[in-house]
Amino acid sequence: MTNKIKIALVTGGSRGLGKNMALELAKKGLHIILTYNNNEEKAKEVIKEIERLGPQAIAVQLDIEDFQNFEEFFDTLKRSIKSKFGVEKIDYLINNAGIGINSPFVKTTEEQLDTIYNIQFKGTYLLTQSALNLLNDGGGIVNVSTGLTRFTINGFSVYASMKSAIETLTKYQAKELGERKIRSNVIAPGAIETDFGGGAVRDNEKMNSFIASNTVLGRVGLPDDIGSVAAFLCTDDAKWINAQRIEVSGGQMI
Repeated sequence: MTNKIKIALVTGGSRGLGKNMALELAKKGLHIILTYNNNEEKAKEVIKEIERLGPQAIAVQLDIEDFQNFEEFFDTLKRSIKSKFGVEKIDYLINNAGIGINSPFVKTTEEQLDTIYNIQFKGTYLLTQSALNLLNDGGGIVNVSTGLTRFTINGFSVYASMKSAIETLTKYQAKELGERKIRSNVIAPGAIETDFGGGAVRDNEKMNSFIASNTVLGRVGLPDDIGSVAAFLCTDDAKWINAQRIEVSGGQMI
């Protein structure tokens, strides 16, 4: 029997871009699973906001770097969605969880390189593999990259390189999962005012002004600029969009 309700899993959905994505998905009527790393209270607050919009939501703890526990995570998830939503599968996976490290190329350490690799690429790669058994045919994957794969700002060589890998992975996912009618796309936000990377874009007035002056719409991005694009890709309106990189930057550095 075809699953009539639609469910989206948003990793890192308790704050920042992930929170906004979850809320925008809920506005389109999707039920939400969001993951959080260590702030359960924030996740519970987002659930309340989602459920005020109508859809239902659950939060599940996930450390994207804890690869060995992905099987346990999805076992828990399967039981949770069966109990909460009465179904056994989900429809969309939004790979949003991640961190940023701002470090000049010449000063970046092996530990920083490994951390970004594990979280931004390996974790996303293996988590998506594990999610495939829970993902309905005809569903979709939305990966999150960055405008920094097109333009450069000092200090983001590792972060941007891993996101370039995610953009390539997205095309391979679209190609190899096409037989299941699973679409895979990637959104690439420009600089956004969140607590990401220690809140540098939001809190550093000099950086904020620099970015705004190099963005044709004249300001730095906000989380609300991004979530609706991810949500759009998880609807039938986007049913013929596949293997695409969509930059959401307001025209930063063009």
